[in-house]
Amino acid sequence: MSLMKFPDRLNVATVFIDDNVAAGRGDKPALLCGDQTVTYSQLLANVNRMGNALLNLGIRIEQRVAILMPDNPDCVYAFFGAIKVGAVAIPMNTILMAKDYQYLLNDSRAHVLVVHPSLLGHIMEIRGNLKHLEHIIVAGEDDHDAPLVMSKLMAEASPRLEAVETSKDDAAFWLYSSGTTGFPKGAIHLHHDMIVEADLYARDTIGLLESDTSFSIAKLFFAYGLGNGLYFPLRTGGTTVLLPGRPTPKTVYEVVEKYKPTVYYGVPTSYAAMLHLAEQNDITSLGDVRMCISAGEPLPKPLYDKWLDRFGVHIYDGIGSTEILHIFISNRPGAVKPGSTGQIVEGYQAKILDDDGEPVPAGEDGTLFIKGDSIANGYWNKHEQTKATFCGEWINTHDKFHLDEDGFFWYAGRTDDMMKVSGQAVWPAEVEAILIDHPAVLESGVIGVPDAEGLLKPRAYVVLKDGHEPSEELVRELQTFVKKNTAPHKYPRSIIFTDLLPKTATGKIQRYRLRQQAAEEAETQEE
Repeated sequence: MSLMKFPDRLNVATVFIDDNVAAGRGDKPALLCGDQTVTYSQLLANVNRMGNALLNLGIRIEQRVAILMPDNPDCVYAFFGAIKVGAVAIPMNTILMAKDYQYLLNDSRAHVLVVHPSLLGHIMEIRGNLKHLEHIIVAGEDDHDAPLVMSKLMAEASPRLEAVETSKDDAAFWLYSSGTTGFPKGAIHLHHDMIVEADLYARDTIGLLESDTSFSIAKLFFAYGLGNGLYFPLRTGGTTVLLPGRPTPKTVYEVVEKYKPTVYYGVPTSYAAMLHLAEQNDITSLGDVRMCISAGEPLPKPLYDKWLDRFGVHIYDGIGSTEILHIFISNRPGAVKPGSTGQIVEGYQAKILDDDGEPVPAGEDGTLFIKGDSIANGYWNKHEQTKATFCGEWINTHDKFHLDEDGFFWYAGRTDDMMKVSGQAVWPAEVEAILIDHPAVLESGVIGVPDAEGLLKPRAYVVLKDGHEPSEELVRELQTFVKKNTAPHKYPRSIIFTDLLPKTATGKIQRYRLRQQAAEEAETQEE
């Protein structure tokens, strides 16, 4: 595998912004948001204004700029404006609590925070505990009396800006992990990383075109959403739709109708919810959408089949990570195995190892390691976790996979999710995929819970579709359904019906939180 070649001096903001204007796309829409259309020329001018505003505040190369914003043009200006002046942009999850922001801002030592008015209250609650934050820039409308207002700062700044000379290996942005296995860690990404993913995956694997309009329900603060909703379409000279609010199924269908996206990026949970609404309302069209992409959790084959049957559009499932930046294994046009994660994205390498670090035979489960040039430089201020994950040129994904004879990868779960039942392995993802095929089940999360003897047994937390009510009869029906569709030892010994499953912002089920909930329930029963 030959690595992509980059000049030693590289500021990636010029690649995604300036180069599009130089290529003659100045009048083309780059961003669509609400009733706002931002052309590439306007995008360049506003990124430059934001970069100059940061320089006027004294921000310099390598200093951190935190961004707490919904998906809108201001968020984009802040992200690329920071990068263009050599600072490090840090998009932050918009659905956290004040104590979480205190950790993130103190951990990152951000000098500046760009925040939306709707989220400012969380920050003011902890303002006295923020040890390094010097400036708070409030975005949104300029009818508030904050000391620093983004629109005013930009209006006073020049629309011309020469990019600060940075190295291809300088830090450009950090992304904090989505927290499936605990508290977030800051993955340090370099100036060349976005180009690698955009070219190898978006352009060369799924075939994203300049003529495409992209729409992603995953938000820009998440690695999956940042690619889908921002730098993929900018790299190809295309257009992206930004949705500031929650991507409910109803809202997604409205966006599809209004903006006519051609590529839609979702997660399995969202596809299930959208399909459920479509079945209720006899929706059979996705407008101009020509392909759908999925990541975050494995896409069950029944869901893929039902989607294709109803809409006639393929969902190309893949797997990515915050540390690798985006998808590195994927199904793709002309090469799909429903239920699989797909094949390696060309430009990356994969190996599957056993617990002793030896390659496993085809068909056997092992831990997946990936090699590629978009891998982060490490975790900020987390030496031990960095050593456990970043292994020379390879990264330990901590995911279990096996490889079939055709080179397709099959997900078996996280390394910390597998449970032994009667001495045999049970992977939650497999049981969840079976349960979702039952007509009453919208989604489920499966964990291992100790029985009276301390042996792990599967438990399923199940969200039902509308029109179905929890009952002991349904518990038995679901247990029998699983037994009929897989080895009997894998069936859930207990089923808990719930209205919601704990998830990250990307739609990943946080099984560690389900395990915590189960432990708390067990303690309560003992009392």
